[in-house]
Amino acid sequence: MSGVEVITFGCRLNTYESEVMRAEAEKAGLNNAILVNTCAVTGEAVRQARQAIRRARRENPHARIIVTGCAAQTEAGTFGAMAEVDAVLGNEEKLKSAAYRALPDFGVSAEEKLRVNDIMSVKATAPQMVRHIDGHVRAFIQVQNGCDHRCTFCIIPYGRGNSRSVPMGAVVEQARRLVAEGYREIVLTGVDATSYGADLPGQPTLGLLAKTLLKQVPDIERLRLSSIDSIEADRHLLDLIAEEARFMPHLHLSLQHGDDMILKRMKRRHASADALAFVEQVRRLRPETSFGADMIAGFPTETEDMFSNAVRHAQDCGLSFLHVFPYSPRPGTPAARMPQLDRALVKERAARLRATGEQLTAAHLDRMVGTRQTLLVEMSGFGHTENFSLVAAPGLTPRDLVPVTITGHNGKHLTMQVAAACAA
Repeated sequence: MSGVEVITFGCRLNTYESEVMRAEAEKAGLNNAILVNTCAVTGEAVRQARQAIRRARRENPHARIIVTGCAAQTEAGTFGAMAEVDAVLGNEEKLKSAAYRALPDFGVSAEEKLRVNDIMSVKATAPQMVRHIDGHVRAFIQVQNGCDHRCTFCIIPYGRGNSRSVPMGAVVEQARRLVAEGYREIVLTGVDATSYGADLPGQPTLGLLAKTLLKQVPDIERLRLSSIDSIEADRHLLDLIAEEARFMPHLHLSLQHGDDMILKRMKRRHASADALAFVEQVRRLRPETSFGADMIAGFPTETEDMFSNAVRHAQDCGLSFLHVFPYSPRPGTPAARMPQLDRALVKERAARLRATGEQLTAAHLDRMVGTRQTLLVEMSGFGHTENFSLVAAPGLTPRDLVPVTITGHNGKHLTMQVAAACAA
């Protein structure tokens, strides 16, 4: 191989950062290299990364393999000990061309491979100017990194550090550049995006940032948030939901569970009633809004009744998309020291919760049939509506915004025909 290949795991923020990594590595003159941007959110994510590294080495015996990302930050020694790995970079180092210029030589010891600093010492997030994102028709802008909260199940703060925000002016400038590149939809992303601005002068909020973007970059056609913590939703965000057509009516919520005792043991900052009230408020402001959510099945001490409360909560909130994680103990987290459930039971409950998610998705797709939507067409032959419903879009041109009529679905995605007024 030649050039720089990037293998990405995990969240949308990692997708964004992979493009920064590619640009910085190429700026440093790196060649014949594979960058593996890992995720640490579950043990399974770490296992998949290790598997991908071994496969990459078999297929590219002479390439330099550099491992980075959250799992590399939290388990640097584990990756450094892999014979297939030539270097391990921390989450801060991976975004700097200097780190790629200073890579260790081949054949060094496991300790010498490591280029991982103390992520808690990082106090600022510099704007990373990505001009394009390969394979995507929507562009992501990182507005925040890290997390100040310490949910008992979560290792991510130890991989990302404390919360820090990108200054508003830098976000506006990046949005201008991406719109100039032809991107018709911008997605604001972060580890804990709704904590945006608490560390900046004047403490602007995520909602105020979004308002400012739409005002100062009027050519943005669609603005979307990657995920939010509903307890941190601010007045400006609610204004956008109610009044701004360019703000997309889909919110992905960090719910994690629906039983109040489990939420307390997770050290979440909301009760189930808080999340339900938020969903109902948003629907009053903009009825077409759809909601996705992350939920964990099989958390330590979860009884069958507690699990049933989580299922009922997903149904009560009328979620359209459900991302289910079977609980995975992460070493160093408080939940890993709590009484654990049998792994077979965890997997069985995750499967049941996923089945609930599939039913909720099918009900949402049923409601979409017969409606008119505007579709952003993607490279894959699919597209997404304003409320992030997936639609098969054969024959349509990527990056086009196309008015369509929804004709049916197969339980997973919608089908459509181009709206009559635009068929000619």
